[in-house]
Amino acid sequence: MSTNWTSAEIKKAFYTFFESKGHKIVPSAPIVVKGDPTLMFTNAGMNQFKDFFLNNAVATEKRIANSQKCLRVSGKHNDLEEVGHDHYHHTMFEMLGNWSFGDYFKEESIAWAWELLTGVYGMPKDRLYVTVFEGDSNEGLGKDTESAEFWKKWIDPSRILLGNKKDNFWEMGDTGPCGPCTEIHFDNRTDAERAAVEGSTLVNNDHEQVIEIWNLVFMQYNRKADGSLEKLPEQHVDTGMGFERLVRVIQRTQSNYDTDVFKFIITKTAHIANTNYGNTEKEDIAMRVIADHIRALCMCIADGQLPAANGAGYVVRRILRRAVRYGYSYLGIESPFLCQLVEPLAEYFKMDYPELHSQIDFVAKVVEQEEASFFRTLSKGITMLQDQFAHIENSVLTGKAAFELYDTYGFPVDLTELICRENGYSMDMASFEAEMAAQKARSKQDAAKETGDWNVVNDGEEIFVGYDTMQAKTKITRYRTVLVKGKEQYQVVLAETPFYAESGGQIGDTGWLEIGDEKISVLDCQKENKLHIHVLEKLPANTNSALIANVNTIRRAAITQHHSATHLMHSALRQVLGVHVTQKGSLVSDKILRFDFNHFSKVEDDQLQKIEAIVNSKIAESISLQEYRDMPIDEASAMGATMLFGEKYGDNVRVIVFDPTYSMELCGGTHVKNTQEISLFKFISESSVASGVRRVEAVVGASAIALLNAALNENESIKEVLNRPKNVLESILKLKEENTQIRLKLAAYEQAQEMATKQQLQSKFMDKGNFKLLIEKVQLPSAEAAKNICFQFKNELENVLIVLAYTIEDKPGIAILLNPEAINKGMNASQLVREWGKLIEGGGGGQDFFATAGGKNAAGLDKVIEAAKQHFGV
Repeated sequence: MSTNWTSAEIKKAFYTFFESKGHKIVPSAPIVVKGDPTLMFTNAGMNQFKDFFLNNAVATEKRIANSQKCLRVSGKHNDLEEVGHDHYHHTMFEMLGNWSFGDYFKEESIAWAWELLTGVYGMPKDRLYVTVFEGDSNEGLGKDTESAEFWKKWIDPSRILLGNKKDNFWEMGDTGPCGPCTEIHFDNRTDAERAAVEGSTLVNNDHEQVIEIWNLVFMQYNRKADGSLEKLPEQHVDTGMGFERLVRVIQRTQSNYDTDVFKFIITKTAHIANTNYGNTEKEDIAMRVIADHIRALCMCIADGQLPAANGAGYVVRRILRRAVRYGYSYLGIESPFLCQLVEPLAEYFKMDYPELHSQIDFVAKVVEQEEASFFRTLSKGITMLQDQFAHIENSVLTGKAAFELYDTYGFPVDLTELICRENGYSMDMASFEAEMAAQKARSKQDAAKETGDWNVVNDGEEIFVGYDTMQAKTKITRYRTVLVKGKEQYQVVLAETPFYAESGGQIGDTGWLEIGDEKISVLDCQKENKLHIHVLEKLPANTNSALIANVNTIRRAAITQHHSATHLMHSALRQVLGVHVTQKGSLVSDKILRFDFNHFSKVEDDQLQKIEAIVNSKIAESISLQEYRDMPIDEASAMGATMLFGEKYGDNVRVIVFDPTYSMELCGGTHVKNTQEISLFKFISESSVASGVRRVEAVVGASAIALLNAALNENESIKEVLNRPKNVLESILKLKEENTQIRLKLAAYEQAQEMATKQQLQSKFMDKGNFKLLIEKVQLPSAEAAKNICFQFKNELENVLIVLAYTIEDKPGIAILLNPEAINKGMNASQLVREWGKLIEGGGGGQDFFATAGGKNAAGLDKVIEAAKQHFGV
């Protein structure tokens, strides 16, 4: 086997081989999944072909091959914690695969896999092992003797090993297509190691040098919701070969990270950190983590998923922060550095994934701003930890405190543990994990959903007719029961439906089904892969009868107005802000449109006004819609139609045009026939939602008119309050200035009152030997004054302990300041203030050394004074 192959040559050879076997080479789907509620990210090469396996669509090509970018960091396939510590797990990886949809099956798959590996790539046959499914009596499944027999044509039978259900029975999820698989493993150890230990004993035993490189899955069954298996009407092949592992074994390196797939990133990282790969194991792990994670970050951002506080965006942010943390903790990098890796990575992927290369500047800027934000978080978290150390008990940081740092502030728990250890403390990891488990249980309960099997009642094609009509005579083809948080709902699919299913940012239609005298509300319409799923509160009495499907036409019209306005606005944004503007997210409803786009500064008011004016001028021009359905994508591209990064388009697309020189986009949503139907466009907000991404919100039609009417009514009310001045703005500014002057005078008065009260209290301290005690009832101008007085005395006098029972006008309050000695004796200001707060019919809290409370009953302050004196032995 030649070790001189580059990764590019290895991939090209894969494509060439399968083209010779009649396969069509197709592009990778986006790494970010859209239109599939069961996935956030593409985690296997077969994801984009699920509809063929589920029998929701018919494959136009029976044989397909490609390289798919995948991400595995959550859910069933979660490799995150292994990444960087071992040499073969990754977050983002490329999956080479070939598929057969009802065409060839086991014999050809096995023969071609062997031919490619040994004949094309020249892998030594004595380093290869294969596994086949041993069967499972609990499932009523026998051994996969077919695969075993086919393998015997090519490989020594001693190298054909049996694998259990975990390793050799592949399932798409809890339900759905599944089947036995046969895996190919490569023994990458040295000759001496191979002579010492038989390789077959190391297969599927997590050995770093005896690794699976290719999995051939034979889809034969469908897993139903009750756990049973049924035969699929057609048999399919789904194979997946980890590209990074393949390159490793062909280039004969001991690590995926030593191949040309990763070496250039590691070299660049080492240069940034002023070190060398191979110095120390900790530094090497950090550089491997960074090399892996920057790939995942760039691919996700280029495909439209930005770092965020929840959902898929949170996964991206977590990956970025893990990479930054390793660079910070083990390489001593204290400023943004991942952004410097974007350009070389984009150059490497230029031919395979041009969507990254075309967005280098944007991706780098997003990464840089997220890095800068996290470095601020690290700084803040370290400061908060130091504060915790000042009051730590028994040299152990509580799991609750660590969890608050992690959950509220995004501070990594392993970094918390490391800093504790470096400062001579430990962390209660068990209680942290208990807090984490409790949170996960709450999240799981909130998201609880059980989905039953489809009950097929009518055969037939399931098609959408809602572009042309909002009423259709149709029938139910299938239905299922869904349990959401303990409440039953029903989902039905119709043979013909006028209901638009939520997708592309546009919300789903609502309406009703008429079955004879029965009228059933359609609560929503959702898209699951290719299916339009109608959500009902109840099923019709007869699911097999003909029915009439009716869309809520008033609601649909408002949605349509907002969607067409979004297209006009997108073009206007590019015209005013620059052609760099591209969509990064959208919401189109009957009430509002929301649009996210890449731009690195605030959109100023005068720019918004220009954009608004352009859109309203296009509305006034009465531009007729030009719609092209089922246009070949190459023709659409040649026309200049806008295509969104992160979208997976088919061979044929729908193009929406409002004036070919102005707005031309690929879009599956519903639109007005003429821009005049939109009536009026009005912005309502502009804001930042992520690094380098701005958001605008706007309303059109009736919503815009209602907004303007509300603004006019409010303006009239303001005039009435101001006694109808000639110049409203001038009057408001004058009132604002007067208010500022009054506030300044009030602040000066309160400060003088605070100082006078403090002076009076100076002489009220009781000398208790090793500390000074103050327990007094006072009148104060504000709660802030109570805090100021306590902290001023703390700074001016040694070892003070203070209890202030105060009133602000007629409202009672309590402030408690404890000295370190009192805290060491087990006292806690927060506990005391909660206990004594009950005496004034209130409550409060704070830290162990300072806490405050407010209440309703000022008469209880005398009881607070009594309780305090008794507690401190006065």
